[in-house]
Amino acid sequence: MNAFSAAVDTVFACFGVDAGYTPDGGGTVNVRVIARRPDEIVGFGDTRVLTETALFEVRSSEVATPLPGDRLTVDGADYVIQGEPERRDPDRLIWTLDVRPA
Repeated sequence: MNAFSAAVDTVFACFGVDAGYTPDGGGTVNVRVIARRPDEIVGFGDTRVLTETALFEVRSSEVATPLPGDRLTVDGADYVIQGEPERRDPDRLIWTLDVRPA
């Protein structure tokens, strides 16, 4: 384990919440996630619409290959992954999952 993965583990231990990750057609795995719910401004012609988004970050050490259609259960609420999950950090330690309510 390098210093970056140790730092990521510490962040998830301090700020993460317990969740269930269920791959499409598989069994549920317990994971820690960090919720990010930034507002997004979407342009539509001359109109700009403010919309809420729901993103969750999960360690790639806990979920190797998340796919669209997989589910997350966080605080009793179910979410479905939409779009392709992304690993935006340089060490590819964290998946960013764009989700919608199930």
